[in-house]
Amino acid sequence: MAPKKKGPPKSLAAGRPPVLHRVKSISRTATKALINKHHLLHKKKRQALAEGDKTAEAAIDAEIEALGGIESYQEASLQGQRHDRGGDSSRVLMQWLESSFSSSQNADLDSGRKLRMLEVGALSTQNACSKSGHFDIERIDLNSQGEGILQQDFMERPLPRDESERFDIISLSLVLNYVPEPKGRGEMLRRTAQFLRAPGRYIDLPQRAANFPSLFLVLPAPCVTNSRYLDEERLVAIMESLGYVKTASKTTQRLVYYLWRKDRGLEGTRGPFQKKEIRSGSTRNNFAVVLG
Repeated sequence: MAPKKKGPPKSLAAGRPPVLHRVKSISRTATKALINKHHLLHKKKRQALAEGDKTAEAAIDAEIEALGGIESYQEASLQGQRHDRGGDSSRVLMQWLESSFSSSQNADLDSGRKLRMLEVGALSTQNACSKSGHFDIERIDLNSQGEGILQQDFMERPLPRDESERFDIISLSLVLNYVPEPKGRGEMLRRTAQFLRAPGRYIDLPQRAANFPSLFLVLPAPCVTNSRYLDEERLVAIMESLGYVKTASKTTQRLVYYLWRKDRGLEGTRGPFQKKEIRSGSTRNNFAVVLG
């Protein structure tokens, strides 16, 4: 009797071709449409969850899977990072940090060791920060896209036990906007400060002290420029309550970029921040950050 043939793999993940083997490019318009569709579906899902509508929730999950799930969202994000599309937000960060790596300050406090970076929501190991040679980078993502990226939820990552497990800089590029609830966004921002090293570490290196320890935050521009519940003034107030000072910012048609330096002297000086309308209008979005 001939040996019985094995059936298809039971795991969908096991049966899916590796994401990194996909080489087909999609247009900028299609990329943007796919990302926007994902955001809209996740917004509808949050509404269904809030209303306890299991039927609607299941239908939305089916739509998300039909689009390719979180993998298709990340693939579109990777397409958006291509140089010919003006992607890779870390290029902006490297421009801001240029003065910190001048010839007179090549060495870190730790006998020339590279600065430690935690990249949350990492999609690639070949961005500007990775190629700069200035950082020892730990990359994490909910759904790892390849070698060099640890599959991990930042909100479940164990807190550092000491300074050796903390970081000089954290990158949070297009991650906060994907957290489903305003309170969860606030908690994510609060958590970043717990993973950064103490500000006093750079006291003997003025150029480093101006930028580290820090948080690099990137959001879709409408989250700040067209929200009912968040504008830059309120975002600054929220970040200051967590001990951050804004050292650089940039706004484009699509994105807002911020570099926040941790300064423990400001921690806990303001708040709490509830969901409060600060701009009215039917065309506004509902992006918010709540911090208790």
